[in-house]
Amino acid sequence: MKNLFKKSFALATTALTLSTVFAAPAASLVHAQEEGEGDVLDFSPTAVNEGEPIEGGSLRYALVSDTTFAGVLNNMLYQGQPDSTIIKFINPGLYGYDENFAIDNSGFADVEFDQENKQVTITIPEGTTWHDGEEVTIDDVIFPYYVIGNPEYTGIRYGTDFQNVVGMEEYHNGDAEEISGLERVDDYTLTITYHNFNNSLLQAGGGVSRYIEPEHLLGEVPVAELEDSEYVRTNQVGFGPFKIESITPGESVTFSAFDDYFDGRPNIDEVILEVVNPTTIVSELKAGNYDIAALPSDQYDTYSDATNFQSVGFLENAYTYIGFKQGTWDAEAGEVVTDSERITTNKALRQAMAYAIDNNAIANNFYYGLRQNANSLITPNFTDYHNADQEGYGYDPEQAAQILADAGFVDNDGDGFVEDPDGEAFTLGFASMSGGETAEPIAQYYIQAWGEVGINVELVDGQLMEFNSFYERLETDDPAIDVYQGAWGTGGDPNPTGLYGRTAAFNYTRWATEENDELLAAIESDESFDEEFRQQAFYDWQAYAMEELPVIPTLFRYTLTAVNNRVSNWDTSIGSDLKWSEIYLLAEEPIAE
Repeated sequence: MKNLFKKSFALATTALTLSTVFAAPAASLVHAQEEGEGDVLDFSPTAVNEGEPIEGGSLRYALVSDTTFAGVLNNMLYQGQPDSTIIKFINPGLYGYDENFAIDNSGFADVEFDQENKQVTITIPEGTTWHDGEEVTIDDVIFPYYVIGNPEYTGIRYGTDFQNVVGMEEYHNGDAEEISGLERVDDYTLTITYHNFNNSLLQAGGGVSRYIEPEHLLGEVPVAELEDSEYVRTNQVGFGPFKIESITPGESVTFSAFDDYFDGRPNIDEVILEVVNPTTIVSELKAGNYDIAALPSDQYDTYSDATNFQSVGFLENAYTYIGFKQGTWDAEAGEVVTDSERITTNKALRQAMAYAIDNNAIANNFYYGLRQNANSLITPNFTDYHNADQEGYGYDPEQAAQILADAGFVDNDGDGFVEDPDGEAFTLGFASMSGGETAEPIAQYYIQAWGEVGINVELVDGQLMEFNSFYERLETDDPAIDVYQGAWGTGGDPNPTGLYGRTAAFNYTRWATEENDELLAAIESDESFDEEFRQQAFYDWQAYAMEELPVIPTLFRYTLTAVNNRVSNWDTSIGSDLKWSEIYLLAEEPIAE
């Protein structure tokens, strides 16, 4: 379903931040070494239902979230998963990709790679139009480079991938009016020249921008004002399978089929998308109120035997993690600045906190087999680059206590909590998102586990944070946050530079070292076209990251989607080419149990 809801790209091009929804009361946690490894469930990524198609109809889509969507409905500017979900209906992006996330010609544009000349040529079809009837041209592909590279750009996507375009930094710094590496061949063809031409460029989300935006509309708005403009907030124009008819801010969107969609008009006339709370989505699905919805893993036992919908899914390129704030973001310099005075820069503290928590127990007891213990910051989907033998951090509170003692963290006053190596008491502020009934118990479990080895941790503001507020405070480096729990979707390219590089705005930990710079540079080097070199570069970085531990990877995760029995077919598999023109509704209303 390449133009539906397949895996979203992350890193510096189209990163998405994922809310973390945990499962089961903390009181029920049994350590994994006592329970064994547990069984991991397996799901089909596709659903097929037989029946007589109706003509047109209205698909009801639940955007499952405990918060409203921000309403920044533009690929260049959005930051949260809810907005990304909406955008895909109106703007599927520039190119397609296969089951290995390698860019192919199954999408809107054809993409040709020229390693020798370090160039990529993009060709778009003639005669396609935006939703307002204006023709789509190559200027709409060029335009996003000038927005994201503009010093007045308010988003967070100006990073190493865009800086890799020849002439981009000169334009960004005001030393040139044009980006020299962008050659407009004709109205439908663009050739891009890069400084470094590494293997990541072949991957979706790996460095070749997939943005295409209506220059004839957005180009009339000053870059600094784009995020709040009508074309981003209320009057969006795309070229995708559906166009927006109405928006209730933060709550719902009504789409209608776009007759002139390049990949064939959808058979479904209308999509009604509504925000639905995770705590009620299962009952809503069983009542027949929605056709498509993301399923919360903490309620798996309530829908595992559902009869009116199928649960489809796959192990996604995502992981949950515990992050440590170690500095701030220098927007003017475009890089992180590590603050050595912050206690979280102490590696021993981070390692002790990793040994203090039991990821296996959480995976096995809280997630019904829908999570796997994470041993790396590279997900297992990338079989060539994920080091399955990479040693993670098992539950070992004695080791945690020993690491603390060896590093000078000692409880001098007998209050049960260690002081820092200078003898000063400290409390770490822990930020975690709301979402699902058990988000609070799981956050409390972490706090309790850290407390048991003598580390004093408290929730920031004494409560969980709403999704948008959580990421806003992370991005602005709120000093109240020392430790946080989040998740990343790593998208189609395993290259971690866009999340952990010195110049990556998404590097929310603000961690940077010269050795990390060198290891990431090896992954991005021209030599990385050699598969043996590339694999070793990934293995080296994984080992270093797990030693330094800027974040603790906790769990790899299944994503599950409910598909009502009246939907003819749905495909969540990576690289699927199922089109909207091939999807039908088999009844006038969603089927109830």
